[in-house]
Amino acid sequence: MHVTGVDFSEILSLLLNHQKPLPIFPFLLKMETAEENQQQQSTTTDDPSVKISIPSEVIEDILSRLPVKPILRFRSVSKPWLSLISNPSFTKLHFTRSTRTALFISAYDHSTRQQHLLSAPRDGGPVSHLLTIADASVHDITEAQHLNGLVLFSSVKLFSAYNHDKAFLLNPSTHKFFKLPDPCIDRKGRVSYLFGFDESRNEHKVLMIRQLRNPTTYEMRIFSMSTYSWRKIDAEPPVGFSWDRLGVYINISVCVNSVIHLMCRGDLSFPILAFDLRTEMFSVINTPQVSTPDEDPCIIKINGCIGVVFFDYTRVMENNEMHIWILQDYENHVWVRETIAFTKPWAELGYPFPRDSVNMDEIIFCSTKMSGNVTSLLVYNKISRCFKSLQFTSGHQFPFSRALRFSLAKCYVESMVTL
Repeated sequence: MHVTGVDFSEILSLLLNHQKPLPIFPFLLKMETAEENQQQQSTTTDDPSVKISIPSEVIEDILSRLPVKPILRFRSVSKPWLSLISNPSFTKLHFTRSTRTALFISAYDHSTRQQHLLSAPRDGGPVSHLLTIADASVHDITEAQHLNGLVLFSSVKLFSAYNHDKAFLLNPSTHKFFKLPDPCIDRKGRVSYLFGFDESRNEHKVLMIRQLRNPTTYEMRIFSMSTYSWRKIDAEPPVGFSWDRLGVYINISVCVNSVIHLMCRGDLSFPILAFDLRTEMFSVINTPQVSTPDEDPCIIKINGCIGVVFFDYTRVMENNEMHIWILQDYENHVWVRETIAFTKPWAELGYPFPRDSVNMDEIIFCSTKMSGNVTSLLVYNKISRCFKSLQFTSGHQFPFSRALRFSLAKCYVESMVTL
């Protein structure tokens, strides 16, 4: 691409392949848009004092390929640039081109009773601080669900008959967040928050399921990002399904094709309950028939597909391998088994467990292993069938302490989606 003698492909290459400021950045900051310079004719000249008029669509094309951090800095260049970057169409264009991913991490400090939410480069390195939640407990059940660059983080009190839970929506790339309002006035019962995206309305939504006792009943509400409010829904269970199979804590879910999926309890089978955000109706997906696991199965998302981990402690310890069933064909309910063999004894690795996928071929495993100021994260490659270890260190914003315990690691796509 050439405009008035400028090779923008070279500029773009420099911007995309360097993390540190380059001499080309001051050049970009001096460029004027066509709107600012409509009366001035573009001229090719060797005089550096002459400003160059760049069509706005060219600037948009360049900026939409950059990481979020420099884009946010470029908002102060001029009013036209601020208007361009703030436009929802630019946010959408940037996301369609975004291939950069990073890690969302939560860590609990038992010395201060605080839960820290962090971000880190996908390939390891220093962590950055996002948010600190006070009055946390080591017994809290925490979960993070991510969609389109946004993360829903929830913390559920384990030993409480009342709703003292917290839920936050964050954009780790822009460091913006807000706390979801309490869905219930009386705060009774146990509440679960499930994250989804309604493709028919192009809107992020949160499904809340509250369990009440004496008698046991379930209440459901939906939080809409367009109205920032909750509304109650009257959803009937699928035929032959009982709400009792939901269990007490159901804060882990996977959203695929505008449908939120969550695991259910069972005696011999473990069905998946699916809630369609478009129709607000429930259905059931049957999982493969396997031997009864030691623990309830865990649902994860792998390469845009539903994955189920049937955990059998004894089998993992004896065979040093783990099975993940992936719903390869959603329409026909075709499941494919992925066998993961550990390179070292499972216990020696810190009992790693699959939590999320990094990209099309890699799966994140969280473990209890941590040493000094460095914490390790295992990533499994389905193609090479090998593990690699990512090292995360304390950054200048967030030093590690001996009292810190890492509990979650999820991978999100960089985006400029607003909250």
